[in-house]
Amino acid sequence: MNYLKYLPNTLTCGNLVCGCLGIVFCLENRSVPTAYFVWAAAGFDFFDGFAARWLKVTSPIGKELDSLADVVSFGVLPSLVMYKMLGAASSHPYLPFIAFLIAVCSALRLAIFNVDETQHDSFKGLNTPANTIFITSLVFLSGDVGAFVQQGWMLVLITLVFSALLVSRIDILAFKFKDFSWQKNKLRFTFLICAVLLLVIMKLPAIPLIILLYIAFSLAGKALKLEG
Repeated sequence: MNYLKYLPNTLTCGNLVCGCLGIVFCLENRSVPTAYFVWAAAGFDFFDGFAARWLKVTSPIGKELDSLADVVSFGVLPSLVMYKMLGAASSHPYLPFIAFLIAVCSALRLAIFNVDETQHDSFKGLNTPANTIFITSLVFLSGDVGAFVQQGWMLVLITLVFSALLVSRIDILAFKFKDFSWQKNKLRFTFLICAVLLLVIMKLPAIPLIILLYIAFSLAGKALKLEG
């Protein structure tokens, strides 16, 4: 029996488990940052699709399982993180509930992705892993920048803007390499170089900036009609 055919769905389940663990650690205020579980979930999410294409074992079940896992890891989890940040930043009893708009828009974004046949070379709307990485990495910001971002009105603005980006139709860069030539991937390679440099210089606080840069590169690439 070829057990390798189960590898993609096993990796998808790893994504789901990481999302569940992230939720538990967030609820229990554990010392381990929720972002760590998000990074692991994103890794599983990337490699399950890669493994499915490599092994040529794509299936409708695998596609649905992937979306269900993503709803937990990249929908419920970032909503809960934002809910807790809003609760800490505001004394209003109902304001934190706006955070669950992220879960709603994430689920809508994933449902649209499953039926949209145009999202091969780029995403339509911000992908859920990038959105989740941004939200869960806000805790790494410190000093005046961290204090500014953690204000209630700023967190509400982030929730509204990023929820809108999730269900928008703007083209967002996808890292689906058909080959590794510079000409066909100059935008991807340039972004990756900038991202690595920011990480080396700024460490973890660079992560939210990298996601903003990712969105900016996507918009610039579309405006200038650059290839990936």
